[in-house]
Amino acid sequence: MRRLAWLAAALVAAGCSQENSAQQAAGAPNTPIVQTTPAAPSRSTVPAGKGFDFYVLSLSWSPSYCEAEGEDANRQQCGAARPYAFVVHGLWPQFERGFPQDCPTDQPDVSSDTLRQLYDLMPSAGLIRHEWRTHGSCSGLSQRDYFEVLRAARETVSIPQEFRRLDSYRTLDPDDAERAFVKANPSLPENAVAVTCDKRYLREVRVCMTADLKFRSCPEIDRRDCRLGKVVMPPVRGG
Repeated sequence: MRRLAWLAAALVAAGCSQENSAQQAAGAPNTPIVQTTPAAPSRSTVPAGKGFDFYVLSLSWSPSYCEAEGEDANRQQCGAARPYAFVVHGLWPQFERGFPQDCPTDQPDVSSDTLRQLYDLMPSAGLIRHEWRTHGSCSGLSQRDYFEVLRAARETVSIPQEFRRLDSYRTLDPDDAERAFVKANPSLPENAVAVTCDKRYLREVRVCMTADLKFRSCPEIDRRDCRLGKVVMPPVRGG
């Protein structure tokens, strides 16, 4: 499933780089992200966002981010004892073409209490704050409801068994990673998921969902698949 040039892929990622430096001071997550098959969401419905067409749930392969960024990587996420595999990069409101970002909000910051409640999903305080300001603010939801929907979205996706932890480097066709997610999530259409990469590493798996978190096709996102024949997934760090 080779797609269009990397330039198009950069459009979604432009506002979503994982922040470092000053935002690393919030302290380390106190709960490791467990790579298990998620339980069914505890609610049959989720708060209804507005002002967009659908969501993209972006799952980042944390070891790729840490290795690619090297010394510039967020220390809170990439310390040697941080055994993270797929983590939530963000939940992004999308239009059928393009996406909103940096919308006005009366909640510009994220409290320490809220951060602690999210560390089992997102391993960086800076990332959580960035995702709320850049994307969550455009969801039509309060901050509390946005993060509730983000958690429910993550609970909707089952991580394939082979990607819950890697103990050594793995080289694979990015289409094989996509097929693994489709197999692990039988209701997930092939054109509702995109695997992204840089020049070497598998970086993210992006899954498209309706506002009530049902999988849906998204041709614009699907066209931004990684076009390399092979990508590398570094092993999970630490214990």
